Amino acid sequence: MPKSYIDSMLGQQEKIVTISRQHWFILASAIALEIILIIAIFATTIFMAIVLPPPSQIIVGLLGFVLLLIPIATMTHDIMKWSNRQFIITNRRVMQISGIFNKNVSDSSLEKVNDVKLVQSALGRIFDYGDVEILTASELGVNLFTRIQNPVGFKTAMINAKEKLDHGEVPPETTMDIPALITKLAALRDQGLLTAEEFEAKKTDLLSKM
Repeated sequence: MPKSYIDSMLGQQEKIVTISRQHWFILASAIALEIILIIAIFATTIFMAIVLPPPSQIIVGLLGFVLLLIPIATMTHDIMKWSNRQFIITNRRVMQISGIFNKNVSDSSLEKVNDVKLVQSALGRIFDYGDVEILTASELGVNLFTRIQNPVGFKTAMINAKEKLDHGEVPPETTMDIPALITKLAALRDQGLLTAEEFEAKKTDLLSKM
């Protein structure tokens, strides 16, 4: 199964803690006009097709269909743009990814994060959105995530991940491939490097971890 774009950027033993996006208000405000245009064009086309005589109905229908494609295309672009703009916290860094085809990625190491600033208006507290600003040791390492959904949870996840990293917590090891290990033990037994009793004991121990 092919890796996603985010998974391909992760280092060894790097794990995603949380993924967030801008609040749905941003998407709604971007596509509101397009939705109105789609409804207006569709309603006008239907009305004109009913009122006009048969020869003109086909022309009006084709014209309405072509006009509908314009707001549908721009709305699809806005949805994809919103969906592909992601704010990601891993156990090592904070990343911001944007772009549909051409990707723009910026990240800051959790080790260099000095402060996290949260700005949330009264309306933002009601609808759960706000701005999260990350200040790092480098002047270039400043990330401003505007109108992000669940900003309090995002900030908390970042602080917790940084605290774990600062205390030297090692990421959990990947799950062992127990069947493969048992196969290797069987090969060692067949080669005489393990006794039958040692093989059975290790096999039982491995099976207990499944």
